[in-house]
Amino acid sequence: MSVFRALLALVFATLLAYTSVVIANHGLGLFPIFFGDMAKLAWPGQFNLDFLCMLALSALWVAYRHRFRGPGPLLGLCAFFGGALFLSLYLFIESFRTKGDVTALLLGENRGA
Repeated sequence: MSVFRALLALVFATLLAYTSVVIANHGLGLFPIFFGDMAKLAWPGQFNLDFLCMLALSALWVAYRHRFRGPGPLLGLCAFFGGALFLSLYLFIESFRTKGDVTALLLGENRGA
């Protein structure tokens, strides 16, 4: 679990630094570029569509972990819009909350065998 947590911390720190530089250099105008590439029906758009589907699956999984109740839907939205930056921090925190129990980490509390 410690190697997984170290990987999550590395992912979070790397994405935070990279995202900060991109925002500083290009602003927050992601959506026109993201969907514009998809509209061109070329490889950058294919990658963006694939990534969008992964974000949707991530959001559904996060909401599922919380049984679509309480903070689950809101956290799912954060997963959808926050991507790996959110998910790395979320999993890092949840790995401690579940005391390293991988079943509880993946399925949510009280869902294991």
